[in-house]
Amino acid sequence: MDNYFNGKEVHRTLFLDPSLFEREQQQVFAASWCYLGHESLVPETGDFFTGEIAGQPLAMVRQKNGEIVVLHNRCPHKGVKVLAEPQGNVGRFIRCPYHAWTFKTDGQLLSIPVKKEYDDCDLSSCAAHKGMQPVTAVENYRGFVFVRLKEHGVGFDEFFGDALSTLDNMVLRSPQGQLRAIGQPLLHRHRCNWKMVVDNQTDTCHPMVAHESSAGEAIRLWKETGHDGPPPMAVELFSPFMASYEFFSAMGIRTWPNGHGHTGVSNSIHKAYSSIPGYWELMVESYGETQAAAILDDTRHNTVYFPNLMVKGPIQTLRVIRPISASETVVESWIFELVGAPSQLLERTVQYNNLINSPCSMVAHDDVEMYERAMDGLRSQANDWVNVARLFEPGETHGQTQVVSGTSERAMRNFYNTWQQLMQAPDGSTAHG
Repeated sequence: MDNYFNGKEVHRTLFLDPSLFEREQQQVFAASWCYLGHESLVPETGDFFTGEIAGQPLAMVRQKNGEIVVLHNRCPHKGVKVLAEPQGNVGRFIRCPYHAWTFKTDGQLLSIPVKKEYDDCDLSSCAAHKGMQPVTAVENYRGFVFVRLKEHGVGFDEFFGDALSTLDNMVLRSPQGQLRAIGQPLLHRHRCNWKMVVDNQTDTCHPMVAHESSAGEAIRLWKETGHDGPPPMAVELFSPFMASYEFFSAMGIRTWPNGHGHTGVSNSIHKAYSSIPGYWELMVESYGETQAAAILDDTRHNTVYFPNLMVKGPIQTLRVIRPISASETVVESWIFELVGAPSQLLERTVQYNNLINSPCSMVAHDDVEMYERAMDGLRSQANDWVNVARLFEPGETHGQTQVVSGTSERAMRNFYNTWQQLMQAPDGSTAHG
């Protein structure tokens, strides 16, 4: 089967087929610009951070000149994963724990124990002589490090285009124009296909239904207390999840080429948070009133960066949706500090991440329940297709930026259009928009 997306529906095997999942690793993930980590995770020379993209173990390492190099985390000798910890510092060089081959921090081979025993084999003719191989396509955009594993493919700027404005806004919310990743991510394992989680990020027609038993109940209980005045921060964070269809429709969705998009064009669930004392004055001091107002008025809801990154700029959270298998996904939820901003902003970010994204969250379990029910239901042969046709427009294309109703499923169609084009490309190297 070649066409898994017909413009209004996607085939159920998209979420179930293990062979499709294996193809995605090369056709989609290796060919796309994928987020690896934030530069604040490696602040000092020799600091490293490890991750995995398209099944490939990677490590980004801070160099003496301040640059970040991304290496394939594999010893060229016996193939051992050299850096096993999530983070750390390599010191003056990288040392393999198996046979003590050592490498410069940029991966170049530095020394081999008893090297003379390789004299007769002409080691320079062997692949091992090249050391730990660097990833050639790496982009550090305002501290966010992205890689494209395929050597040839669409360029970074072409791939993201105007979608980078979400990251711009997130950074500019700091009076110093700087972000810092805080702590380790919350990890939440889901028994579902990764695309279901991505799909949910731009689905604005489920919150008032799926979250009624969690966010809705929290709001009801607060009202029953009869308290006057502002609600606690937890209730303030929960409340927007119960907004009406009309609210979500009016807030709008913007889609960009290559599968990216965001909810919350003119309004969002992050718009009405309580003001933080002193924050506005710091922003005005840094940017002036006009620019500060423009920065803080842009309260986008969820921005999805194809294939598996979701950013919430106004609340400084970022989620990486990591595929494990066709039926298993791990979601990493990171939080960021706005450097130079009042500490209450970070407090709100921490509380939001714990209340909404944590494995112990009240809200996240509603979504996980739906994912798992969908995985069960899609095994039914009653209907081979999953519908994403809400507010479909005849003749709809995805090569240009569009703004539509916030309850449209256009963002999903935009995502699946890019997914299919990459899966159909001879080498998976080109996204066409």
